[in-house]
Amino acid sequence: MKEHKCIAIYSRKSKFTGKGESIENQIELCRQYIRVSSGDEAADGALIYEDEGFSGGNLERPQFKRMMLDAKGGKLSTIVVYRLDRISRNIGDFAGLIESLNDMKISFVSIKEQFDTNSPMGRAMMYIASVFSQLERETIAERIRDNMHELAKSGRWLGGTTPTGFGSEQVQRLTVDGKVRKSCKLKIISEEAELIRLIYAKFLETRSITNTDAFLLQQNYLTKNGKNFTRFAIKGILTNPVYAKADPAVWDYFQEQGVDLFAEQADFNGDRGVMAYNRTEQKPGRTNQIRPMEEWIVALGAHQGLIEGADWVKAQYLLEQNRSKGYRKPRSNVALLSGLLVCGDCGDYMRPKLSKRENAAGERMFSYVCEMKERSRSQRCKIRNVNGNLLDKMVVEELKKLPQQDSQFMQYLKQGEQLIRGNREEYDQQMEQLQKAMGEKEREISALLSTLGKAYGSVAEEYLLRRIEDLHSQAEGLRMQSEELRRLTAGPAMVDMQFDLLRQMVTSFAATIDSMTVEQQRAAIRTCVRKLVWDGENIELYLFGSEDEVDFSELSDSDEPLCEDSK
Repeated sequence: MKEHKCIAIYSRKSKFTGKGESIENQIELCRQYIRVSSGDEAADGALIYEDEGFSGGNLERPQFKRMMLDAKGGKLSTIVVYRLDRISRNIGDFAGLIESLNDMKISFVSIKEQFDTNSPMGRAMMYIASVFSQLERETIAERIRDNMHELAKSGRWLGGTTPTGFGSEQVQRLTVDGKVRKSCKLKIISEEAELIRLIYAKFLETRSITNTDAFLLQQNYLTKNGKNFTRFAIKGILTNPVYAKADPAVWDYFQEQGVDLFAEQADFNGDRGVMAYNRTEQKPGRTNQIRPMEEWIVALGAHQGLIEGADWVKAQYLLEQNRSKGYRKPRSNVALLSGLLVCGDCGDYMRPKLSKRENAAGERMFSYVCEMKERSRSQRCKIRNVNGNLLDKMVVEELKKLPQQDSQFMQYLKQGEQLIRGNREEYDQQMEQLQKAMGEKEREISALLSTLGKAYGSVAEEYLLRRIEDLHSQAEGLRMQSEELRRLTAGPAMVDMQFDLLRQMVTSFAATIDSMTVEQQRAAIRTCVRKLVWDGENIELYLFGSEDEVDFSELSDSDEPLCEDSK
């Protein structure tokens, strides 16, 4: 059955006044419009979104956000406002909103301006608004690029985490008008710079990031933060132009790539390093993304380069050649424990590795291999691989036993529920005592206020005032405790639901796990398994809510070896 969509009415007013177009008047005018255009049923069933006390300068309004969520959820067919500025006074925000509504096939109507995207004139206005929005975006982008060109003149470091091999130092310069300007430039840190040169040398020798990664792990080289290098970190170093010397080889490479070079060719003589502006796109909550090279602005840095231009360019071509040989996740991977299985020796995760063999059941065989062991070529970890097919089956069979009433996991569930319920009863008792104490304080304050009127101008007045202030402070403390308890008691209701869901999942596990897809089996296992640890001989399984482990050395009756390389 097709879901019924409603017409929405949105109203906004910056602050409450008794004048002008009140929220109520806006809504009533919009409802009359809907009644005339779409009938009584549509008008009476319209969804109302009201924001009072919010500016039209931006879209940060609670009811507006709720309306847009409903729009994305497919609940709305049309949005009606009394006037365009009720939505936004910002042309960019407004045009963006119209574009979003158009993508969702939701009409927009403004009564005052007779703006209706269902009509040809309304759609024309929408396109005009979009043009203004695009013009605004392009103007901002052009302004940013002009600023980047100004920055490129100095070759300075703009701040943030400095790349390995460099630190940051402040420099001062005197402008033509006699003012002192401060900026930062990169300075070489000798020990880190030697490591950068070693990384480039090893990559050019082995022609492989994987081999370079193994070398760094085997020799125990660490990042400037004291952590092991990763292939991602190594690639970041190899692709960063900040390490290259600004020489003719680098100039030619950037010219070939269509990069905006903000320097004279004669200046690329190898005396200084390279600084690339506008190279990364930074978005909150996301890893920085490298922009296309055509968007970079490359200039002479105020620092010295570390790597000969020809070597840096050679590294770029090698990386491009190796891109087609990069790791591809196996499509036929049926491993259930990826991200849960941990090496007991080094603490790294163990990843599935497919073989070309099949077992007696016709299944593609695979083993779990320690990531550190594989990356370091068995130099940093030598733990034995584990038979993945057998381990997955053993975990599933063990989890099928969980619904038994006498199982340890079900006992933990019961203990957890009892603890939560016990805490809630204790909180309720404390809340009752706090409410009682607050009532007593309020009554005492009221009595003292009555007495204060009679004691006005006497010696007792000052004492009564101090006592009232003291009681008020005590009552405020009790109120804060009461609020904290309210927050604590809000959680258990949700926890009860979580316990019920977990119990249902575990109870149905044995009956449904075998008929699930691989993805569903993985998700089901993660509802109750926190981690598994392989020590080279045995597997220890840790359940949520328990620090005790299940030792798999006592679980299997099979004669099949657990370790793939066992005799």
